Amino acid sequence: RTAAEGMVLLKNTDGLLPLASGQEVALLGVTAYNFIAGGSGSGDVNEAYSVSLEEGLTQAGFTVNETAHDIYRAHRAANEEGFQKPEGTGALFTPFSPPEMQFTADQLADIAASAQVGILTLGRNAGEGGDRKEVDDFLLSDVEQEMLKLSTEAFHAVGKPLVVVMNIGGVIETASWKDLPDAILLAWQGGQEGGNSVADILVGNENPSGKLPMTFPIQLADHASHANFPEGGENLTTMGLMTGFLFPADERPEEEKMRNRDYTHYDEGVYVGYRHFDKAALEVSYPFGFGLSYTQFAYSEPEAVNENDTITVTASVTNTGQRAGKEAIQVYVEKVGSAIDRPLQELKAFAKTQLLEPAATEQLTMQIPIRQLAYWDEEGAQWVIEPGAYRVKIGASSRDIRAEIEIEIEP
Repeated sequence: RTAAEGMVLLKNTDGLLPLASGQEVALLGVTAYNFIAGGSGSGDVNEAYSVSLEEGLTQAGFTVNETAHDIYRAHRAANEEGFQKPEGTGALFTPFSPPEMQFTADQLADIAASAQVGILTLGRNAGEGGDRKEVDDFLLSDVEQEMLKLSTEAFHAVGKPLVVVMNIGGVIETASWKDLPDAILLAWQGGQEGGNSVADILVGNENPSGKLPMTFPIQLADHASHANFPEGGENLTTMGLMTGFLFPADERPEEEKMRNRDYTHYDEGVYVGYRHFDKAALEVSYPFGFGLSYTQFAYSEPEAVNENDTITVTASVTNTGQRAGKEAIQVYVEKVGSAIDRPLQELKAFAKTQLLEPAATEQLTMQIPIRQLAYWDEEGAQWVIEPGAYRVKIGASSRDIRAEIEIEIEP
């Protein structure tokens, strides 16, 4: 249930989800059968078991399409070495990433003819000891792009939907392909019960209420920090780690040091994530804080009171849809007419409702200590709170502000 609480519904055309139990679903992509419970290194544990998406959907009452399953079995048998999970110390630094399946158009046409819904899973595994990279990691691989394109065409040709489940631990590129499927669920890496958690969302036992903790950019280079980050994505090895520990290399002379390898300048300053995208007025694929539900919510006008060095913000949330659900509202604060260079707005508080039945309302109260509005004055070597007007905003994401109110701060 904890995993389901954090899953983020990114797209749901015409209310396709939740699916009616009992349907025959075609599972496309190796990750559907080898669901990623967690990353490598300290991002994973030796779990007693791990529920795949195939197992979760079967337990939820769905039938798994045999044609697609047979293609997976044949693919696995032909790539036995690629499906061997690293063990022992090797598992610390070697993410398990089996080779992706390749389908022909004829195979997908046969699958779409017999199944009622297609579920395509995209997987990414990573962990400590190595940096991610752009090609075949942030970007979909050529095989994944072809599988997604052909699968969408095959299912839409016979009037059937395609759902994408993202079994990932970090951001990937979505802008170029998100218009293809009918629904997209960001499932993250949900631990050993991950497959059951996704099934609970897809069948409607749980209403998605997660929100994005980061921005999904259109391009990796849109991040200000991208200019100051090592490229190449090298991974540590057990032998390399031991050698470096026992026989550390001599430090290079200053004139031989390479930027973004031996040292890095964090020139982006505070403009990381949504702070940068807002300041630079960049379009994004999905904004920070974004997340859909199977129902709809309305927000009241907020109230804000400054008392005892704390701003107390209250707002009511009403379920205006037809299904019970939860909503996480976010409070952003903007300094009106700031005299310094600072983000346009910053998240200062958030809260999630209890499960609200249709037409039910809940009032949420969030507190912001005044000290959280301070900035670091380098010349004075102290934290300073700018006096004057502050705009307190409540929204469903950083780019979906529903209401706002101004408050005066005189420190």
